[in-house]
Amino acid sequence: MLLKKLNNRRSNSQNKYYTSTEMEKIFTKLWRKLNKQNQELFPLESIIREKAIFKASPFHSLTKEQSVSRERIMDKVSEALKEEKRGQLIFVEGEAGSGKTVLLSSLFYLLSTLETDVSMRNYLLVNHDQQLKVYQEIAVKLGLTKKGDGAVSKPTHFINTHSPNDPVDVILVDEAHLLWTQGKMSYRGENQLVDLLKRARVVIVIFDKHQTLTTEEYWEDSEMDELRESAKRQNNLIQLRNQMRMDADPETVEWVKSMVYDRKLSNIPKDSRGYDLKIMTSPENLENEIRKHVSDKEIKENGLSRMLATYDWKYIQQKHPDNGDEYWNVEIGDWKKAWNLQLKQSKEEKRNNKSLSWAEQPQTINEVGSTYTIQGFDLNYSGVIIGPSVKYRNGRIIYDPEASFNSKAIQNRTLKDHSKIKVADELLANELNVLLTRGMRGLYIYAVDEELQSKLLQLQKEKDYQ
Repeated sequence: MLLKKLNNRRSNSQNKYYTSTEMEKIFTKLWRKLNKQNQELFPLESIIREKAIFKASPFHSLTKEQSVSRERIMDKVSEALKEEKRGQLIFVEGEAGSGKTVLLSSLFYLLSTLETDVSMRNYLLVNHDQQLKVYQEIAVKLGLTKKGDGAVSKPTHFINTHSPNDPVDVILVDEAHLLWTQGKMSYRGENQLVDLLKRARVVIVIFDKHQTLTTEEYWEDSEMDELRESAKRQNNLIQLRNQMRMDADPETVEWVKSMVYDRKLSNIPKDSRGYDLKIMTSPENLENEIRKHVSDKEIKENGLSRMLATYDWKYIQQKHPDNGDEYWNVEIGDWKKAWNLQLKQSKEEKRNNKSLSWAEQPQTINEVGSTYTIQGFDLNYSGVIIGPSVKYRNGRIIYDPEASFNSKAIQNRTLKDHSKIKVADELLANELNVLLTRGMRGLYIYAVDEELQSKLLQLQKEKDYQ
């Protein structure tokens, strides 16, 4: 059986309708019957739900906050196009897990399927390889674009292939905190967002200042304040406040934030929702705990779990280590694991994994991921190795650039006045924030720094005795 395309959706999707509370149960029963008839066309529902393209699907029911935001944005887009405005910026901000990606995906689908007198030119851009794969697959599967047409691409490609003299209608930018604010070899401009605004009537950006990771993405405070205030004055500032990724009590979420940004370690809260936050005694124990959640049964019920680490071990893409090892490894004592999508794959595995994000590829259970492979994605349980760039001294968390191999975060940043500053303290905190907020149901931590690990274990013991 060949199923090319099925499109029977109304553009005015509704979240609440009569018997909507029964929809999930009915759908599950129907899907199970279909699965028994054809497992290839209708795989297990749990497998579908853990796919990155499902999580970023435009067909999710939106929360009230997301729905109101979408309507506001669509009204703004309509107004800008009707009045033939140019360079209009709609600024959507929210922290990790606030539903930004689903909102953006929903907007892209809605804009791409609008029935208008003139065909609209809409583009979705993202500066993240793994996320780009997901959006390209969604766009092709839904018939929104054709393979290779550039409607879903990276900002540099768009800038290099479009002129300010012929602006497109709408550009949507996911992970806009990853846009470059200085030139690179492939990009000869000074600020990608500025260049995008010159090439579109409306630019919608999804932004989280706590996920800026490199000096080439760094915004000076004055520039960012001006950007936000400009959007705010035009009523174009959209704020998403609900945290929906970590299925945890607010106290647990706050404990993570306080550790990363307040640089404090307080008592680990007991989570009434059952969020599993544990401090592990060794990297081996951390790996074993993660592997408890990767059995076929566990994956079917709860989805993917993986190990992650701060970028504190050497890694050079497309080069082999000069010490004789086959892979660049995260090494702690006798324990070591390859990281960042290095493990060899057969031709068939490469073909099957081509459109999958890092965490979805089966072999990556034997690797450790970094921010560059996991940013923008969910895990069910995440095991985070906090490397030596994060230390605990005199009762506070400190970030040590000398212990990091993340050259893009620790190198100097040249400001607009041509002075150079170090911003590693801010960027390394953001790196830790990204890693610690991936797990939906649980987070396991091991710290390499002895003082940090000792303090975390003390807090774990106190929690266990409560």
